Amino acid sequence: MRHKRRGFSAVSLAFLDIMSCGFGAVVLLFLIIKHQTDVAIQVPEYDLSVEVDQIRQQIGDAETVIGRLESQSRDTDSQITAAKKRAQAIKGALKAATSHTRVSTTGNREIDALKATLRRMETDRRNVQAQIYEKSRDVRTFVGEGNREYLTGIQLGGRRILILLDASASMLDDTIVNIIRRRNMDDATKRNSRKWRQALATVDWITARFPAQSQYQIYTFNTKSKPVLATTQGRWLPVSDNRQLNDIVAMTKDIVPQGGSSLERAFLAITQLSPRPDNVFLVTDGLPTQGLNPPRGTTVSGRERLKLFESAVTRIPRGIPINVILLEMEGDPMAPSAFWQIALYTKGAFLSPARDWP
Repeated sequence: MRHKRRGFSAVSLAFLDIMSCGFGAVVLLFLIIKHQTDVAIQVPEYDLSVEVDQIRQQIGDAETVIGRLESQSRDTDSQITAAKKRAQAIKGALKAATSHTRVSTTGNREIDALKATLRRMETDRRNVQAQIYEKSRDVRTFVGEGNREYLTGIQLGGRRILILLDASASMLDDTIVNIIRRRNMDDATKRNSRKWRQALATVDWITARFPAQSQYQIYTFNTKSKPVLATTQGRWLPVSDNRQLNDIVAMTKDIVPQGGSSLERAFLAITQLSPRPDNVFLVTDGLPTQGLNPPRGTTVSGRERLKLFESAVTRIPRGIPINVILLEMEGDPMAPSAFWQIALYTKGAFLSPARDWP
């Protein structure tokens, strides 16, 4: 029997295409999902243990250095203490040995040996102190612009340093009434005046900052100018002679402020020193009341004092900085401006300190 051939149907073909596409889409989706599950997100891990170890090593090194420095400081302190004890023991033995009136030749040799030991111990003590100073100086330092003292602005260096200290009666007090009252008191009261003690403390502060290798001179002035140590007129003194410097500073405490003020005499003292100073400190409280000669009347007006000041300025040699420390004074309003101009003109410094300075 002959079969009848089926005819071609477009609908069947389209159905097969749709099924094939759907199946392919399912397979593709399956592959994508499968791939994403197989790929693991790997986040790189950073090992910080090396850096932590380095930081710990640095801390350990720093602690070691600090410990070593502290140990050296303790050793140095113990050496100084031991040196002082040995020096005291030697001094005691030397005193006991020299107390005997009859000393044999052997005893003299022992005394000489004790003296040599004492000198050696003193040298060791100084060396240890110098080493401590050198170590402590490098710990932390501050040097202002132009080697000036921080806050004050005063230039403290120099090879030849001159201090001019006003010792006139106005240095007894800040007010005219109290100056007149104190001028009639005894010398001990005058020396104990607050303003005068501040002037002396200022001189003490300056001398404590002299460079070790420099030279100095301290002059006072009122109607005349003269060195504190009279036998050193026109001569420079070495700062390295500590005993002499301390004696001169102590001698200023015996000075009694009195008389008028001749700034011209003070500046003439600069020319009396040879070679000339390269740094000058002027400690005063106001404009001068006379020049090279006494005034004709009993009073001097502010305008006349300003003229005396201008005449004195002409006595300043060129190239020498004048550092002015101006103390308080009533009734002299032109003084700060005038002395500030001196400091500015000579490239020095100007300071008007408080009552509790230095």
